[in-house]
Amino acid sequence: MEVTSSFEFQAERESKYDRMSELKAFDESKAGVKGLADAGVAKIPRIFIHDHQHNDSAGSSSSDPKFSIPIIDFEGIDKDAGQRAKIVGEIRDACEKWGFFQAVNHGIEVSLLDEMIDGVRRFHEQDYDVKKEFYTRDETKSVKYNTNFDFYKAGAANWRDTIYCATVPCPPNPEELPEVCRDIMIDYSKEVIRLGLTIFELMSEALGLEPNHLKDMGCAEGLYVSGHYYPPCVEPDLTLGFSKHTDIGFLNVILQDQIGGLQVLHQNQWVTVTPIPGYLVLNLGDMMQLISNDKFKSVLHRVVLAKNVGPRISVSSIFRTHFKQESTPRMYGPITEMLSEEHPPIYRETTVADYVTHFYSKGLDGTSGLEYFKL
Repeated sequence: MEVTSSFEFQAERESKYDRMSELKAFDESKAGVKGLADAGVAKIPRIFIHDHQHNDSAGSSSSDPKFSIPIIDFEGIDKDAGQRAKIVGEIRDACEKWGFFQAVNHGIEVSLLDEMIDGVRRFHEQDYDVKKEFYTRDETKSVKYNTNFDFYKAGAANWRDTIYCATVPCPPNPEELPEVCRDIMIDYSKEVIRLGLTIFELMSEALGLEPNHLKDMGCAEGLYVSGHYYPPCVEPDLTLGFSKHTDIGFLNVILQDQIGGLQVLHQNQWVTVTPIPGYLVLNLGDMMQLISNDKFKSVLHRVVLAKNVGPRISVSSIFRTHFKQESTPRMYGPITEMLSEEHPPIYRETTVADYVTHFYSKGLDGTSGLEYFKL
């Protein structure tokens, strides 16, 4: 009844609602969603209210125990050929059926994971006058902070602030990074790159290719790190932390705290990814589905909120270059070795930069950007 009343109230004032003016006023404050939470708003602004009939039409939430994303143990990956083959098989199964899996014994120390979460928290919770200096929508900046990359494109904003950093191939100068999270961002990025190279080897083998195939294609040449901060929300049923979407790049490594909220769409059911201390969540991006010619899947996922819970903190590290980072842009299309008369190419070739540009131009509209690149 409360949700219905809220929508009725909004409908009454719809004629007076100037969305663009409200978006600009919010953006110019540079205070982010956290500024609203700190101010103690009793109702969320209209720009954050989602049409849930649209958002939830893709599936219903599931508590069925058979619907839980795969967990893969990487222990012994380089010591035992039989164990490696077993892990390659598990990765193949997860990438074909889910597009997501959780990794344990992945080689990154739990203390480093905890410090990265704390570093993102320190950035978002530091003094406003210091933090606002990083607030920008200039995509050429190496380090930036704002509310939603698609703030002016999306039909409704998400209850989330983010610090972004393109760490590979052109890392920012250390002094460009916020002092409160500088060292940990550098150290964490190095560890994620190391893990990513291992995952790309295993995924190459899972596709029936030589271990270095995906690496040699340049899949690990870029890394884009986003530190998300989801403040407590007084009306979580009216908004989302992250609208349903697929990811842009080849592979995403997700570090999340213990609050939860990440959900994956599987067989038309929204499946919650239960946080487990020390585990990492990995998911495939659209570019991986494109080059694997639909053998591996990039799937829709979202972040839901709970009332007055949080802040929730997560870190997304996507293997891809960012806009003008490609000095000599590579063309990516379905891998030749995987094509045949029975399996013709599904997609046309594109550069990562062109894919990113297309994705940013459409925003998080609940669809994959891959449709645009189909032959």
